[in-house]
Amino acid sequence: MKRANLKASLTIIAVALVAGAVAWLGLLPSYWVFLATSVLITGVALQSLGLVAGRTGMIALCQMSFAGVGAWTVGYLNLAEAPGGLPVWILIGGLAAVPLGIAIGLPALRLRGINLAIVTLSFATAFDTILATMTYPGQTDFLQVPRPELFDSDEGYFVFVLLFYAAIAVILEILSRSRLGASWLAVRHSERAAAAHGVSIATAKLSAFAISAFVAGISGGLLAGYLGTLVSENFSMMQSLSLYAVAVMTGAHFAEGAIIGGLLVVMFPEILRRLDLPQDIGNVLFAIGATQALSTGETMSETFRRQLRKLLPARTRAGASAPASDLPAPIERPAGPALAIDKLTVRYGSVVALDNVSLTVAAGTVAGLIGPNGAGKSTFIDAVAGFLSSYEGSIRLAGTPLEAMPAHLRARAGVRRSWQTNRIAPELTVGGYLALAAKGLSAAETRAILGWLDCPDPDTLVVSVDAGTRRLLDVAGVVAARPAVVLLDEPAAGQSHEESVRLGQRIAEIPRLFGSAVLLVEHDMDLVRAVCSEVTVLDFGRVIASGPPARVLEQGAVKKAYLGSEEESVAA
Repeated sequence: MKRANLKASLTIIAVALVAGAVAWLGLLPSYWVFLATSVLITGVALQSLGLVAGRTGMIALCQMSFAGVGAWTVGYLNLAEAPGGLPVWILIGGLAAVPLGIAIGLPALRLRGINLAIVTLSFATAFDTILATMTYPGQTDFLQVPRPELFDSDEGYFVFVLLFYAAIAVILEILSRSRLGASWLAVRHSERAAAAHGVSIATAKLSAFAISAFVAGISGGLLAGYLGTLVSENFSMMQSLSLYAVAVMTGAHFAEGAIIGGLLVVMFPEILRRLDLPQDIGNVLFAIGATQALSTGETMSETFRRQLRKLLPARTRAGASAPASDLPAPIERPAGPALAIDKLTVRYGSVVALDNVSLTVAAGTVAGLIGPNGAGKSTFIDAVAGFLSSYEGSIRLAGTPLEAMPAHLRARAGVRRSWQTNRIAPELTVGGYLALAAKGLSAAETRAILGWLDCPDPDTLVVSVDAGTRRLLDVAGVVAARPAVVLLDEPAAGQSHEESVRLGQRIAEIPRLFGSAVLLVEHDMDLVRAVCSEVTVLDFGRVIASGPPARVLEQGAVKKAYLGSEEESVAA
């Protein structure tokens, strides 16, 4: 377990132990213990929603349906007198919700935003209708779900639920800092950028829905033990909508955010009841709070953490540093073309974006692809990296055709790209981003790669890094995977002249240090001249020149493409 995981997990466990001791010793009135148990159960449901909505950025409006499946399963196992008791039944109930979670996740592979919201809401409505026509196992016979013998009192059951809450919080914290957790955040921020690092979007989304459904199912099982008997109204569609609003408002993907949300869901009705006000006011306030969080981009948890950081002593983060010898060993590549493009043609309706473009990048070299704005460079990069669904011609990586491969499989095969604009998830740490981009890096290798490009310490949050450094971090992530071919899309944009010169030196070292051939798309002609052995020039989707930079950049057709006049030279 990483140090950050351990610290966060120990904090959660410590708070849980204190809360459990307070309840177990009877230091709280029974009624408050009863309410506190409800807060924790709601917090578990919110944690499940925080995973799919907060971490992965998908709208899910059917979480209470998953909880209903878990509760129904526990009731059925109780009626059947299944062995294992409530703890085992709760876990089985969570597993029973997983297939439904995956089924709901399937539309998320193609839908997002309001369209996905409609699908999940429709499922919740259908589930609501089904529940209205059936009874929960044991409901008509008033058969209570028995609590474990050690936790049969209200105080004991609070501790029982608290153990589940803490265990789930710790596991989700560990997952969030794993490569799987990083892939969820990457998908939330940019699916295309995630795929460019070899992340399967389908796996990331379906795993989030499956784990979320499992946790929601556990919350339903805990509720069954809490109330003893259940009715369909416990899992209504409106409760799912209310939970989503609260999760967005409080930031339920954080352990404390789920607790804050649980307090709001449980205590607001209690306060409104005592003030003799309509219960619906609570849902209205939750909706306003969710709207505020979406408009400001900051949840209650994030506000709390930001204020806490101001109170704590600031930590000075030095730049990453490690000996160059700690860089991962370069992968040996066979001689010959690393990337061979033959007659690549891309059409958008009647518009021909690329017209019979042929280009070869030899192994162990840095090649350049230049041209004026609108020449087709970005379209070329998208086609090679697998982000275009249709094109003509062939793309071969070390002789292997890539036509049948989607973007994430091309990335795994050895084609990695950077982006013109920043697409790194700001919630990641610098080291976490490199772990997402390249599997199996050691701590020393991570520091060495970051130090090689003058990037910050691995524990630094990406959100605190300036735009220019994020572009360097993007390059670091691409080369860290040591792919066969690196496609750098204007990496010097936003860099000063001195920074651009240093970046050029680093790009020239990539083939030797990492074993990757480089195709550089760039407008900085000084950089192109300094690092490229071959340059291809595009204009209106066609190759107008190709060869050594010194010769190509002096050709009249190239000067005309850039400046509209053959008499003028290409701007540096």
